[in-house]
Amino acid sequence: MTSSEITSQLFSMQDSSYRDFQAKLLPTLVPESVIGVRTPALRDFAKSLLAEAKTSGRKELDSFLSALPHKYFDENQLHAFVLSGEKNFDTCIALLEKFLPFIDNWATCDQLSPKVFKKNRQKLLPFIEKWLSSEKTYVIRFAIGMLMQHFLDDDFSPLYLEKVASIRSQEYYVNMMIAWYFATALAKQ
Repeated sequence: MTSSEITSQLFSMQDSSYRDFQAKLLPTLVPESVIGVRTPALRDFAKSLLAEAKTSGRKELDSFLSALPHKYFDENQLHAFVLSGEKNFDTCIALLEKFLPFIDNWATCDQLSPKVFKKNRQKLLPFIEKWLSSEKTYVIRFAIGMLMQHFLDDDFSPLYLEKVASIRSQEYYVNMMIAWYFATALAKQ
């Protein structure tokens, strides 16, 4: 499926009342950039695109993933769900490195959760370190989220608390993630 076919498919799944609701939750976006596709439908669509890529080759899917920045919030959400389903760590990281600088809202940032990271925590750690020092709001937020998701249980270290505590930002969405991280760390550790 080509990039334009993917966008057309997203519009065919549009729910206008959901679009209006979502647009109110995303103050960093212009409302016209929200198509209004419900999350379960986006997840299913991502799975079908990954399955299609597995049988027919990745060329068209990779074309969509490379078409950055996306015009629509829902394209970013779909992109996040595709990356979350990527089974190869190195491929996932390469695609993620290209996508992260274009994330422009908390929802896409927080939905992005590659399953392959769970089995590759130690390989992930250097990337988290790099992302924590980014200048981009949602790259930092994503890094803190990955520390929260993958390094507050078995692989916990007090050093991670220090790294997050040392972040200084005027960005609301970074500071909210720092607070979320410490609330979760307190509950788990």
